[in-house]
Amino acid sequence: MVAEQQTLVTFFGATGDLAKRLLYPSVFNLYKKGFLQEHFAIVGTARQEISTAEYRDMVYTAIEGDQDKERAAAFIEHFSYCASDVTEAAGYHALREAIEAASAKFGVQGNRIFYMSVAPRFFGTIAQYLKSEGLLADQGYNRIMIEKPFGTSYDTAAALQNELENAFDENQLYRIDHFLGKEMVLNIAPIRFGNPLLKAAWNKDYIKNVQVTLAETLGVEERAGYYDTAGALLDMFQNHAMQIVGWLAMEEPSSFTDTAIREAKNAAFNALQVYTPEEVARYFVRGQYGPGKEAGHVAYTEEPDVPADSKTNTYIAGELHFDTPRWAGVPFYVRSGKRLEKKTTRIDVVFKAGSFDFGNGQKSAETVLTIEVSPEEKVTLSLNAKAVADDFETRTIDLGWTPSASEKAAIPAPYERMLHDAMDGDGSNFADWNGVATAWKVTDAVSQTYAADQAPLEIYESDTMGPKAADDLLAKNGDTWVFRG
Repeated sequence: MVAEQQTLVTFFGATGDLAKRLLYPSVFNLYKKGFLQEHFAIVGTARQEISTAEYRDMVYTAIEGDQDKERAAAFIEHFSYCASDVTEAAGYHALREAIEAASAKFGVQGNRIFYMSVAPRFFGTIAQYLKSEGLLADQGYNRIMIEKPFGTSYDTAAALQNELENAFDENQLYRIDHFLGKEMVLNIAPIRFGNPLLKAAWNKDYIKNVQVTLAETLGVEERAGYYDTAGALLDMFQNHAMQIVGWLAMEEPSSFTDTAIREAKNAAFNALQVYTPEEVARYFVRGQYGPGKEAGHVAYTEEPDVPADSKTNTYIAGELHFDTPRWAGVPFYVRSGKRLEKKTTRIDVVFKAGSFDFGNGQKSAETVLTIEVSPEEKVTLSLNAKAVADDFETRTIDLGWTPSASEKAAIPAPYERMLHDAMDGDGSNFADWNGVATAWKVTDAVSQTYAADQAPLEIYESDTMGPKAADDLLAKNGDTWVFRG
């Protein structure tokens, strides 16, 4: 028996693509599973002047794949719409009335979530008006969910944080990074802390290096206007990659609560080295895709709306170091890029090779724990074993697990999970300010070096796994990328 959530969610940007593609289906899944039943309400708001009936039609279209038409019809009755201009105080008066009416209609006593599916420049403005214009509940909870990007640098992120803190406490802020809602990212904790063998070996004495790969086969597509100001560094490294690294590098939390988890992550983040320009040139590689083998795969600078002289990185690889006893001397390699050979998000933890000599010069190979996040969910542990042969020879074998078809069907989508977590008040899978701030300090050091053109730009062939310089980054430490495409 699932517990019913009594809550009212206000979606800012309610007519946008994100809401239609991901948010409404996610809310509907919570409804189908019984987490939302009778005492919930959804209020949508945007500039667009449409009626509640038209809004409900929009939501119905977003979930129309469901075969139970009666259930879908009952679901959309919980939705109402109020057009508003979020930049003007007057725009919040009718919205407040709509929220109060929906609360009364469905018996929701307090418990309000405000979801910011709007341009980041409106985050702080909306948060302050929510407080000043009386849209916050007097009882229950008030929480605000914020899409990325959270700033474009440390300074802009800090300014946004100051604006938000004028209206909300830190424990009311839920900064969304949908990678943290992915099933296999959530598996990092039980794999690390639930298996004594791995728990004991999760340190510099046994681990040689840690690798995080976020590879995309697509190019910039139609996002040139945004992407040329961000690149892989801001689009993927500063948020998704850094948050995954936090789970891998953190100390063991004192308990499995959001507060303890964040404290443990922050202990690691606070020990992360911030590089000088000279160190950036040594520990980071920036690349940009050139033409590829496949038809239509042109160079980045030949893409529509991309300046011909752009030096934006479409590929980034970095070597991170933590100044902690656990990780002294252990490199964390992170890479992300567009127009690569294979699409994958994966984690490879490379353990040191054993020193035992099996004769004839045979030594143990490095063993690897791999967590594949997407497009397939999978966990693999390679082990040394005997080859099937007359002579004694060794080889590596893989012990693997992947969820069954029924398990895959039951996996909540990241946005569904995050909405549910926010309703539960569980911040474990959301980024806190310390983690965001640290990620920006590390990223700023890199981006400022690139802005000053103090590091080379490597052009790599599309449909490969990136520039040779990224292989050389690992080779200087005697390492290689586990995933080769």
